[in-house]
Amino acid sequence: MQLEIMPRKKRLPAGRAPLLLLLCQLVRALDVPLDSKLLEDLVQPPTITQQSPKDYIIDPRENIVIQCEAKGKPPPSFSWTRNGTHFDIEKDPLVTMKPGSGTLTINIMSEGKAETYEGVYQCTARNERGAAISNNIVVRPSRSPLWTKEKLEPITLRNGQSLILPCRPPLGLPPPIIFWMDNSFQRLPQSERVSQGLNGDLYFSNVLPEDTREDYICYARFNHTQTIQQKQPISVKVISVDELNDTIAANLNDSEFYSAKSNRERPPTFLTPEGNASHKEELRGNVLSLECIAEGLPTPIIYWIKEDGTLPINRTFYKNFKKTLQIIQVSEADSGNYQCIAKNPLGAIYHTISVTVKAAPYWIMAPQNLVLSPGEDGRLICRANGNPKPRISWLSNGVPIEIAPDDPSRNIDGDTIIFSNVQERSSAVYQCNASNEYGYLLANAFVNVLAEPPRILTSANTLYQVITDRPALLDCAFFGSPLPTVEWFKGAKGSALREDIYVLHENGTLEIPVAQKDSTGTYTCVARNKLGMAKNEVHLEIKDATRIIKQPEYAVVQRGGTVSFECKVKHDHTLIPTITWLKDSGELPNDGRFTVDKDHLVVADVWDNDGGTYTCVANTTLDNVSASAVLSVVDVPNPPFDLELTDQLDKSVQLSWTPGNDNNSPITKFIIEYEDAMHEAGLWHHQTEVSGMQTTAQLKLSPYVNYSFRVMAVNSLGRSLPSEASEQYLTKAAEPDTNPTAVEGLGSEPDNLVITWKPLNGFESNGPGLQYKVSWRQKDGDDEWTSVVVANVSKYIVSGTPTFVPYLIKVQALNDVGFAPEPAVVMGHSGEDLPMVAPGNVRVNVVNSTLAEVHWDPVPLKSIRGHLQGYRIYYWKAQSSSKRNRRHLEKKILTFQGSKTHGMLPGLEPFSHYTLNVRVVNGKGEGPASPDRVFTTPEGVPSAPSSLKIVNPTLDSLTLEWDPPSRPNGILTEYTLKYQPINSTHELGPLVDLKIPANKTRWTLKNLNFSTRYKFYFYAQTAAGSGSQITEEAVTNVDEAMASRQVDIATQGWFIGLMCAVALLILILLIVCFIRRNKGGKYPVKEKEDAHADPEIQPMKEDDGTFGEYSDAEDHKPLKKGSRTPSDRTVKKEDSDDSLVDYGEGVNGQFNEDGSFIGQYSGKKEKEPAEGNESSEAPSPVNAMNSFV
Repeated sequence: MQLEIMPRKKRLPAGRAPLLLLLCQLVRALDVPLDSKLLEDLVQPPTITQQSPKDYIIDPRENIVIQCEAKGKPPPSFSWTRNGTHFDIEKDPLVTMKPGSGTLTINIMSEGKAETYEGVYQCTARNERGAAISNNIVVRPSRSPLWTKEKLEPITLRNGQSLILPCRPPLGLPPPIIFWMDNSFQRLPQSERVSQGLNGDLYFSNVLPEDTREDYICYARFNHTQTIQQKQPISVKVISVDELNDTIAANLNDSEFYSAKSNRERPPTFLTPEGNASHKEELRGNVLSLECIAEGLPTPIIYWIKEDGTLPINRTFYKNFKKTLQIIQVSEADSGNYQCIAKNPLGAIYHTISVTVKAAPYWIMAPQNLVLSPGEDGRLICRANGNPKPRISWLSNGVPIEIAPDDPSRNIDGDTIIFSNVQERSSAVYQCNASNEYGYLLANAFVNVLAEPPRILTSANTLYQVITDRPALLDCAFFGSPLPTVEWFKGAKGSALREDIYVLHENGTLEIPVAQKDSTGTYTCVARNKLGMAKNEVHLEIKDATRIIKQPEYAVVQRGGTVSFECKVKHDHTLIPTITWLKDSGELPNDGRFTVDKDHLVVADVWDNDGGTYTCVANTTLDNVSASAVLSVVDVPNPPFDLELTDQLDKSVQLSWTPGNDNNSPITKFIIEYEDAMHEAGLWHHQTEVSGMQTTAQLKLSPYVNYSFRVMAVNSLGRSLPSEASEQYLTKAAEPDTNPTAVEGLGSEPDNLVITWKPLNGFESNGPGLQYKVSWRQKDGDDEWTSVVVANVSKYIVSGTPTFVPYLIKVQALNDVGFAPEPAVVMGHSGEDLPMVAPGNVRVNVVNSTLAEVHWDPVPLKSIRGHLQGYRIYYWKAQSSSKRNRRHLEKKILTFQGSKTHGMLPGLEPFSHYTLNVRVVNGKGEGPASPDRVFTTPEGVPSAPSSLKIVNPTLDSLTLEWDPPSRPNGILTEYTLKYQPINSTHELGPLVDLKIPANKTRWTLKNLNFSTRYKFYFYAQTAAGSGSQITEEAVTNVDEAMASRQVDIATQGWFIGLMCAVALLILILLIVCFIRRNKGGKYPVKEKEDAHADPEIQPMKEDDGTFGEYSDAEDHKPLKKGSRTPSDRTVKKEDSDDSLVDYGEGVNGQFNEDGSFIGQYSGKKEKEPAEGNESSEAPSPVNAMNSFV
């Protein structure tokens, strides 16, 4: 049975310990755990933990330190061999060993030389359980020798020849790094033509005159000693054949030239490697470097292929302008034939490199430590591979196993040692050595035989806290020999946990794949072997997961704006989360613009570099969650730049530019503007627009303009600032393309012609010396064109012309280059004069009292002497002699455009005398007036009376006063007055129509209802009809004393309350009366009253104004007896302190002079049309009370 000693694990929070960690621990399960208490009792063979490299190159200027560290129990002792023999450290005063360690320090800085201690060292760590050995450590001091002295002759060669400058650095340890520089320590430039080979030489495929220099220096840098050695400078001179005259050429021998090859073009030839094929050998895992450098003119290009295969994509690299092919981590599969091809226009050559990959030994399975209990079996396996196949040999405690002490439990079978029925004396350290001609591998593996009862190394009562729905891993690190079995229990009396629900790992860990709330509790781990038992309790708590319930959202904000991200977290109440905000997976900038509160991140005054991914991270001691959102900062684009003008022609140019940053909003278009520095400096004009996908534009140009251009980019947020102006471009002058516009010919005087035009601007002039050729002639004559050339004006006056004659006019532009195209001919007229003739045969037709139609005969065209504007009618109303003295005559004017010969005169006053005349009008003014014509308008309806007033109101009368209409428009025949009453609900009563003589201005209406509002309609009439009416309202008076008392009582709150109480009391009395009547029937007194009815107490009838029966509003059952009143049917003022008040706007009854009430009381009735003087006002509450008393 194999014994495993389990390591103690550092406890991780449950739910966060990955299974990978457990598997890693299983691999290391054979190590004895370094538990302090456990190590006090357990023994362990030595294990080498640290040693110097096999090939150990030292700096001869520093002390030599050879490392050797090991662990074991008891602590091992150390010894060394040097060159295969024991190295007695105590005899050498310069050598010391570090206490508790095997590390050697050789003090050569005080005295001694490094070369003295050069050799092969091996360390042995030994205790009572065995001995472990280190690798053979070859110690060699680094070397940086100087270049040998040599005299280098200058090199002279012709232009185009090839050249190799040799470096040949001294051999150093380790080999130096080679590079070429000049005297100023500047690296020499390299290219496809000039490059350094792997051997350090400098190759020229062909030389050029600029390669001439005297300081080609090869440097060798020895990194170990940090020294640089340099070769003597090499001088190179490149000459052309043209520089050599025949005399010099005759005195030169071919041997004095580096090469006799011609400088004419030639196909490639390899400078290295030589020939058509070569061989390369490399070790597995190293970098394979293949090189081909060729000469030729033009410079050849190098290509690489692998025959019967492809180059590995991820491991292939090209160096030195593709002259070097490198394959990293080379393996046996990379063996084969590689071909380099050198090609130029004159030909191609090929070189094949056969590559063989060998391999130093490498592990397939290194031997692992064995911990066994007495009587168990085990194996040590040592398997390695290499090319050629390595040889496996075994050692025991550093001694070849063939001569090591015999062990009956051990049996060697090639690369495997088999152990059977081991005992404690079988403990030892075994070494496996795998070697071939390219190197060796050495591995130590111990066999440790132990007998120990179980021990649990996990701390007791460990508390694990796990997030719900996540795995829970409960540790039970144990140790024992033989290997203990482990069981888990939950609770005090629980049964062993089964594999179908739980996962029991070999290292003792219990895994709950999906922890739930009911997984909370105490768990017990029990470890057993034949030597005993151990147990341990741990506790598990399940917590709610932390969740982000409100995640930050994607945001787009314009530069300078403010953005807010929200992050709300829900968590277990026993865990305290910390909220951290990250930007692009890093910390937030240390900037006051970033503000973080409980749930929000606010970024103010956003900049461009604030854009990115913002992440909210909620951390607790057990879990963490995160949510991210992207912030896009947008703005108007940055201005374009690098404006360039190309393809510059006379009338076009190509403008190109580089767009600025679009600030996260795509550019939709570019706007191009131009400035004419010659004519309008500082003023920019729109040239054109192009798509946002374009960065060039073909621009049309005008002659003789000094152009500058600028570009603006536009996106959805707006327009960028303008770019910097382009270079200026002056186009050539040319004749004008256009002529002046808006050419006109008008006379300002009867004997002149004023020719005007809109001049060309500087941009349209197309050249210097802009002038205008002005030409004119009479339209209807045979005269030749008269012309004059003017400059810097936009008007020319031709004098001495006949009055209002048509002229043909043209204005042509010209400059120093030539004339513009032939201009268009326009027609104008010389100056106008006043018309000479008045319109004749003026007739007036009166249409109605306010409208008249006027007719006239047109005047002859020649007499107009200008452009006919129309005819103008002057008309005025005849005034009385008194009015003429008071004010000037008011004349009105109507103008009729064009050649019309009639017109309408609206807005005349009826019953008036008018006078008119007609005149013709041209551009100069009016002609003479026609003879006056007089006409009269008929009568019309009058205007409304000027005023209407109601004066002297009494109880039953009103007096009306008025002023006649301001515009009678004829002779007034009479006035009409209509009036009607208005009740409290604003309903109108019957209408009364009254005719009043025209000579009256005052009228009194009598027999009106008192305290009643009336509406009056009043208008005047002529023979033509009725005029507009004027309206007014007035109210007849009421008795002042009674009205005063009514107001005093009706406005008191106590009176209203009293009335309500009285009404309630009467209602109760009525109910009691009904009950008594139904029970007792008629009684004697009542019968007597019926028999001897007193007329004084009979019900009052509606037709004589007295009270009638009272009708209940609910059941409509009549009461047989009316309410009693005093015999005289009056209510005295002194009978009550309360005055009579009516409800609403009017009074619903009439009062006698003694104050008694005559009328009726009724409930809510339908309204009846108002007739005569009857009132429809609501009754007074006092009246209602009287009806019940």
